[in-house]
Amino acid sequence: MIQRYNIQTLQRFIYLNAYAILLLVVGVGIGVMPLYKISFYLLIPQILLVIVFIKGSYGIFTSWEDKKRKYVVLMERNSKCFRPDTFSEYMQAPCGRLLVKIVLEDLDQSDKYKMLRKQRQPFFKELKNNCATKEVKVYTMDDYKK
Repeated sequence: MIQRYNIQTLQRFIYLNAYAILLLVVGVGIGVMPLYKISFYLLIPQILLVIVFIKGSYGIFTSWEDKKRKYVVLMERNSKCFRPDTFSEYMQAPCGRLLVKIVLEDLDQSDKYKMLRKQRQPFFKELKNNCATKEVKVYTMDDYKK
């Protein structure tokens, strides 16, 4: 029987959203710098940077429900036996690696993280994959009826 763990604690929320908090703090920090005193033209890049950082922070914060679902999926897939292949997708993003650490901790298999780190792609390859355009196919019910 699977023991139900609680991911919805304040500590875990802060831990899993650490990058969002960091982006928010940096965005606000950039926003309060009085660059307009140096040159009014510095205000445009300052506003753009603030928007980029706060938008990134917002995106991570709004993924909380998705993180909870992924946590449950990883716990169910690995509760009976450890399956390293189920973690490979999550090892490609910083937030996913934090989620993996929590799942392994709850499964009492924290020592396996070292093995899972080998699944991580090199930084520049990861950056290239994340910045590349991906083709998305959307199927409707009409497609399935054919």
